[in-house]
Amino acid sequence: MGRSGLMLLDTCALLWLAREDKHLSDQARQRIIAAPIVYVSAISGFELALKCRAGKLTLPMPALQWFSQLAIHHDLCVLELSLDVCVRAAELPPIHKDPCDRFIIATAMANDLSVVTADPRFAEYGIVTLC
Repeated sequence: MGRSGLMLLDTCALLWLAREDKHLSDQARQRIIAAPIVYVSAISGFELALKCRAGKLTLPMPALQWFSQLAIHHDLCVLELSLDVCVRAAELPPIHKDPCDRFIIATAMANDLSVVTADPRFAEYGIVTLC
């Protein structure tokens, strides 16, 4: 985990948590349950809404409502995008091309958080990952 011991869910991990998907390991699920605070980036809401609009994801309600209810249900703390995070995301080395993931990586760096993700490129930025 990050030095703080707290974690940030990437968008896939958020979906896995919501769907109780087996892609999220039992170890990751237990750490999420035991963590005093689990974070999710506001950019995940943006990414979910984009996927819904493109027909790549179907949610039972509008993306904002679904995201908000999921955050409440799982007691997730939503981190807004700060100027620091936005600039960090732009300045990251070009290891990862996905802009949403770059915002999540920058958020983790700015807040000393580990990330629950299956994406191996996160670790190339020195981010501690868990899946």
